[in-house]
Formats: sequence, C-alpha cells, structure tokens
Amino acid sequence: MQNIDSGTTAWMLISTALVLLMVPGLAMFYGGLVRTKNVIGTMMHSFVAMAVIGVLWVAVGYSLTFGQNVFGGFIGWNWNYFFLKGIDDSVSNHVPEYVLAMFQGKFAIITPALISGAMAERISFRGYILFIILWFLGIYCPLAHMIWAPDGWLFKTGAAGVIDLAGGLVIHVSAGTSALVMALFLGRRVGFPHNTQNPNNLVMTLMGAGLLWVGWFGFNAGSTVQSGLDTARALTMTQISAASGATMWMIIEAIKFRKVTSLGFVSGILAGLVVITPAAGVVQPSGALILGAASTIVCFYALELKNKLKYDDSLDCFGIHGVGSGLGVLLLSFFARKSWMDAASKTAGVAWTSTDQLWVQLKGMGVTILLSVVGTYLICLIISKTVGLRISKAEELAGLDHTQHRESGYGLMNLN
Repeated sequence: MQNIDSGTTAWMLISTALVLLMVPGLAMFYGGLVRTKNVIGTMMHSFVAMAVIGVLWVAVGYSLTFGQNVFGGFIGWNWNYFFLKGIDDSVSNHVPEYVLAMFQGKFAIITPALISGAMAERISFRGYILFIILWFLGIYCPLAHMIWAPDGWLFKTGAAGVIDLAGGLVIHVSAGTSALVMALFLGRRVGFPHNTQNPNNLVMTLMGAGLLWVGWFGFNAGSTVQSGLDTARALTMTQISAASGATMWMIIEAIKFRKVTSLGFVSGILAGLVVITPAAGVVQPSGALILGAASTIVCFYALELKNKLKYDDSLDCFGIHGVGSGLGVLLLSFFARKSWMDAASKTAGVAWTSTDQLWVQLKGMGVTILLSVVGTYLICLIISKTVGLRISKAEELAGLDHTQHRESGYGLMNLN
C-alpha cells in the first residue's frame, strides 16, 4: 500500500468541499435570475442534484467512469467500484481513494445542475429528476471515462491525450450543448421574448457568483491531485482568467452602453472561469489573461446572437458555459507552456506542435458535442413520452414554486 501524503490529502479534502460549495453557489446564481414565483423551483434543481447524483455516483457512477475499459474505451466497468465496496483500504496517488472518489463525485453533481439554467421556469420537477438520472448515466459517465480515465479512448489520443484539466469538455461543453438542445426541445417560455422577465434578486446572483469564484479554486487546482507546483499554477491561472473576463465585460458594457451592470459583471466572471477550466494546467499568466478576455468577447456576442435568434436558453448556459469553455479547449493549444510541449514531443517521438494538439482537441470537441446532442435529444423524447417534460401553460403562469413544490420563496409574497 502507498504511504498517504497528508499535505496532498488535506488539500484534496478542502478541494472536495470547495467544489460542493459551488452547487449552492450555482443555486443562488440561477435563483436570483428567475422571477419570484420560480425561485424555489429553480434553486431546487441544483440542490436535488446533490442528493440524486450523489447516490448514483456511489452506486454505479464511479465504476462507469473509472472502471476498466469496456466497448473500446468508451465506458468503464468494475464490480469492485459499485457502492465503493472495493476501495475501503485503497490509496491512489498517495491519497485515500475515498477522497478522490468524493472529489470526482462533486463534478458529477454540478454538471447536470448547470443544464437546469436552460429549462428554467418551465420544466416539471419529476421530469427534471429523470432527465439528470438518464443524462448522468448516458452522457456524463461515458465522457468522463473517455477523457479522464487512464485507459479512456480520448485520454490516450495523440502525444498527451485531450487536455481537459477540470472539465472544459466533460462538464461545460457537454452541459452547454445539452442545454441548447433542451432549450430548443422545450420551446420558449410563455410570453418570451415579448414579456419582460426580470431577475428577482440580483443581490443573490452576485453572492452566488462570488461563491462560484471561490469554489473554482478547488475545481481547477484540486484537479491536479497534488499539493505542489502544478497546483499553484492552476490556482493562479484561475484567478487571472476570472479577473480578466470580468474586467473585459465591464469594458465592453462601458463602451457599448455607457454603464456597467452587475449581471454583466457576473457573466464576465463566469466567462473567465469556464475558459480556463480545461487550460489551467498548461497555460501561463499571459495566456490566462488573453483567454479570459477572449472568452468574454466571444460570450458577449454569443448572447447578442441568442437575442437575435430568440431561442430561450433561459439563463445562458450554452452562451457562457458551452461557448466560453469550448473556446478554452481549442485556444489552449496555442498557449501551452514550453515545458509541456517538450514533454509531449518526447512522448510522441517527434516535435509536437500547437497544431498537432489542436487536432486532438477538435476530436475531443467533436465527440463531446455529438454525444451531447444525440443523447440529450433521445433523453428528452423518452421523458416527454413517459412522465412528461414541460409543465402546462397554466402551471407555468402560476410558477414552479406553487405548482411543483406548494411553497413560496418569499413568504406570503405572490409576485411575478
């Protein structure tokens, strides 16, 4: 048995808690953006994932993700990982395997919760629960295995595999792409885009964004599974990119609208965070600055395009997470530090270039988008034909809080 490194273990325990903190942060972020009558229903979409996916991860998810290859590296399978029964005495990378399993489990929890932003204010609660179950089993686990498992298909592609430190593809591109499919499948909310649908509590959204920023340090730096130089690099690049993204969004708004909004500011934070998620382990500070700013520019105009096309991705999951992180997945090829490229060249046996890595990244992107589009559409069809996916018009007008939970987010208030 390996010796346990107490420093690395302590950091991984902290990182696990930080990633879980992002889920209530996401709930606050999304909850503040919807109308008053939907605040509880929207926040429940994030919180329920903590329970449902938390159980599924222990039961089968860890095995499907990190078990031994089946079907040519597309999915894993290991009976000893079911209900974590085979890891009670296991140590991996000098860390108890329980800690690593719980850290990865928090990623599995937050990913389907991200998608809920695209279906806000019009999804049935039971339909949502069935959706996250099927999406987790059919899309998340295969993607995570292909990209993160040591014997996964995309992990072994090229000189160093697809670069995706903390889930640019596995989490954000998959969630963003699935969110777009879900938004198109469900159709627009009643009255959209003509009726004003203002956020109910931007203060809560700001606090949620702050929690996400803090939690993202565990998200990215924890993914190095060490407590050393690579950890410091990932944490630093995360901070730089988030700050760069938020600053650039303020600049764009100041030039275009002559004012800076809190909603724009938090959008810039997220744009900077999602773009650095796949890249934090390989880029340097100048690259992080450029990626954060570039992500904001691209995401800003992606949201402008959404408004012109008038599709109802309610809380902009695709426009921020899908577009921003997808940009990072591709552009990191051109900002990877020299030491990383030299190591890749040594593995390949020939000079490994940015263009070589870009083709690997494009392959990962293509697989992620294809699986997310086809899988999500099939899941939506199954649910719509069984338990039902979208609530009725009358229920939507009454609000999720009343029709799905028989509660009110703000006491006796009954506001739209």
